[in-house]
Amino acid sequence: MTKLSINLNKIALIRNSRDTRHPDPCEFASAVIEAGAHGVTVHPRPDQRHIRAEDCVQLGQLNFAALSGSGDIELNIEGNPFADAQAAPRAGISDYPGFMALIESVRPAQVTLVPDANDQLTSDHGFDVRKDGDRLAPVIAQLKSWGCRVSLFMDPSPAQIELVAALGADRIELYTETYARAHETGDHNAVLRQFQEAAAAASAAGLGINAGHDLNLDNLADLQLADLLEVSIGHAFTIDALRCGIPEAIKRYLAVLNPS
Repeated sequence: MTKLSINLNKIALIRNSRDTRHPDPCEFASAVIEAGAHGVTVHPRPDQRHIRAEDCVQLGQLNFAALSGSGDIELNIEGNPFADAQAAPRAGISDYPGFMALIESVRPAQVTLVPDANDQLTSDHGFDVRKDGDRLAPVIAQLKSWGCRVSLFMDPSPAQIELVAALGADRIELYTETYARAHETGDHNAVLRQFQEAAAAASAAGLGINAGHDLNLDNLADLQLADLLEVSIGHAFTIDALRCGIPEAIKRYLAVLNPS
């Protein structure tokens, strides 16, 4: 079974457009879990443009098991492990404590490391393990000592992915934007083969496989990857939830992910 994790960044972005506490990411986390999602994902950035550090702490305190009736619901926090502390953009918001300090405080089930710069609109590339491996290895060890499963955000490059296991990571998350763009043109088979080869390399190295970025109900149905454990979806899910409601949107994504 492929699990569905819902990214709540866009919910927080709507909240931040006004000086208000609504919509509350914790309320929407509860709603998607009660509707059948297997977890929630957030990607706090130092400027706190959407999900804030305090949101992550509050999400970490939610009783996911009580909401779902299952102990398998997970919080996944994404971000750059080398992001330093930064003052809050305005009064009334807690400072960003730095990514590693935030993770130490929250201790989520999964941490997905992403090499994004502070000024990026969204994530747009995976790690270069040859360049960053020496820096990543002690970070991964620290995260695992805190009880977190560690995933690295990666481009579909088998040569790079083969190096990940030696760093101590548990999984990779395949960055799927190139697949999504190709799918829009109706000619995605060649790109899909790249992702299938990358997934095969991950499995051969003993790594679990997650995927995310620009996935939606249309292209997810054609994302045929063996051993795909989890997808995280936020932007497209938010749009679909506005159209048909959270329970129906979750139902449709689960049906596409795990057809009977």
